[in-house]
Amino acid sequence: MMALKPLHFFSLVFLVFLALSSVANAKRQMPSDQKPSSFDFIKHLEGCHKGNKTKGIHHLKHYLHQFGYLDYPNQIHANDDDFDDLLESALKTYQHNYHIKPTGTLDTETITKLVTPRCGNPDIVNGTNTMLPRSKKTQNSSSSPSSIHTVSHYSFFRGNPRWPPSKTHLTYGFSANTPTNAIDPVVRAFEKWDSATHFTFSRAQNNQRPDLVIGFHRRDHGDGAPFDGPGGTIAHAFAPTDGRFHYDSEETWSIAPNANAFHLETVALHEIGHLLGLGHSSVEGAIMYARIQRGATKNLHADDIQGIRVLYNV
Repeated sequence: MMALKPLHFFSLVFLVFLALSSVANAKRQMPSDQKPSSFDFIKHLEGCHKGNKTKGIHHLKHYLHQFGYLDYPNQIHANDDDFDDLLESALKTYQHNYHIKPTGTLDTETITKLVTPRCGNPDIVNGTNTMLPRSKKTQNSSSSPSSIHTVSHYSFFRGNPRWPPSKTHLTYGFSANTPTNAIDPVVRAFEKWDSATHFTFSRAQNNQRPDLVIGFHRRDHGDGAPFDGPGGTIAHAFAPTDGRFHYDSEETWSIAPNANAFHLETVALHEIGHLLGLGHSSVEGAIMYARIQRGATKNLHADDIQGIRVLYNV
């Protein structure tokens, strides 16, 4: 019987090791949508409105400032928890942009939209609301020229930056930090823009400096637009002719549709639109809509293609 005791002891140790390993493995495989998001602070503010003083409102002010909706002349008010007139006005503009009744109150619909992961590019740039519908005159045989108006929802960066008329072929490359399996989805996204626009794209040769560079980064990565961890801003890109496109490496990414991850190709389609000069669209079906859920896949929309054609007059 004494000879069996060491065996029992090591068996017990082994079982404890297996149990701990199972717990650790379960944590590693926890679906992404169960991870805390940098936007989760907004959830406990539901129901807040002008006149409230609620802990955490200053975080909402910073959020709306980040995406261009709010700019306080006095930084004291930017950092307090007072739900003031400026915050109410900014929230109404946000609600209007995303087709929510502009009450200025943090209702359920507004909270749901605010916490959805999104592109890091702002919706309002230097005071210009890029998401306002664009009125476009058209001609009709039964009326005078340019008398009919239709509305488009694409937008451009402030000042309408674009690639020069002579620059219709763009080369792209990948930073050394780009996972190998992320390359093909980005290539497919370029092929779709190639087929739908007057632009053509090709991957730069090793000795060639590319016009566009794609990479994966985390937190503060030196471009003035730090990422914020999982579930907040998931990617961003710069207007022509900067050429930088960054994924947030802390997000969970997938090649195929996956309910717990962001689709690499879909996000690439969006960010390439920025590289070409498109801002955000207020059309939820458009690839240039700012927000996307995990598992969602999208393609180019008529609003996106029309935006490029108008921007480049083609």
